[in-house]
Amino acid sequence: MAYNSAATRKRLLDAAFEEFSERGLAGARVDRIAAVASANKQAIYAYFGSKDGLFDAMLEDRLGSLADAVPFLPDDLPRYAGALFDHLVVNPELVRLNQWKSLERADVSTAEADSYRAKAQALLTAGQARGADETTAVDLLLLVMNLTFVWTSIAPTIRAIGGTDEAERLRRHRAAVVASASAITTALTN
Repeated sequence: MAYNSAATRKRLLDAAFEEFSERGLAGARVDRIAAVASANKQAIYAYFGSKDGLFDAMLEDRLGSLADAVPFLPDDLPRYAGALFDHLVVNPELVRLNQWKSLERADVSTAEADSYRAKAQALLTAGQARGADETTAVDLLLLVMNLTFVWTSIAPTIRAIGGTDEAERLRRHRAAVVASASAITTALTN
């Protein structure tokens, strides 16, 4: 059987996602990642240079996958917030990964910064940030996106306080996210 470089790289990125979302950058171990990916540790260093390089590549890969799964809707930010919320509810490991990244890396990659800048520019172009500048468009984007992370970033036992009908609470929270995205858009752009 011939060696498949692309398949090995993909397995490493997938294994890294599992490891980093569960344990963070500091707690992750390249030997566990290699074992899960059915690869050797040297492959990690050959493809990514270091554990940090693997983390960066995995983040870029997952951000791309998220963008594919939940296309940005600059002309309908509330609908985008609802779709992002739905995706994060089903994929809470993305929220954990984001939390680890925030804790362990204050900086952002050029690709991540460019992604936010492009979304802010799309909001301006679509007229969602009427009369706003790029700074206000970025603020709008950050507020709306972070609304979507709240439900899945709170421990289930805390979410259960005051009621056990999680499906109903989830429905209400999603509706609040969509309504809040609309209100924030109005507040920041009028």
